[in-house]
Amino acid sequence: QVQLVESGGGSVQAGGSLRLSCAASGYTYSSYCMGWFRQAPGKEREGVAAIDSDGSTSYADSVKGRFTISQDNAKNTLYLQMNSLKPEDTAMYYCAADTLLPCSWYREDFGYWGQGTQVTVSS
Repeated sequence: QVQLVESGGGSVQAGGSLRLSCAASGYTYSSYCMGWFRQAPGKEREGVAAIDSDGSTSYADSVKGRFTISQDNAKNTLYLQMNSLKPEDTAMYYCAADTLLPCSWYREDFGYWGQGTQVTVSS
């Protein structure tokens, strides 16, 4: 059974940084796509970034240059380094996984989702 567990959320002032982690277990596919999504109160969920098993990455324009998605295959962990945070980055952040092709930040048809971790950025 695939499990995705996010951690690393918290409260930070604008301009600060946070690193989110997503620990994956039970996922045995050699080819995969993993992504980060976020949902702010009253808004639709939106894609933030994605990375495939070859290490290719893609980002939403709103976070490009500020966020970095990465993975540690030895630890089965996905990361999202968030720098220069803005109040509009405040949201619940989720990680997701599937065998999607092409793998891109704008896809939402992931089959496996974590429970989320809250990020709050104050001005």
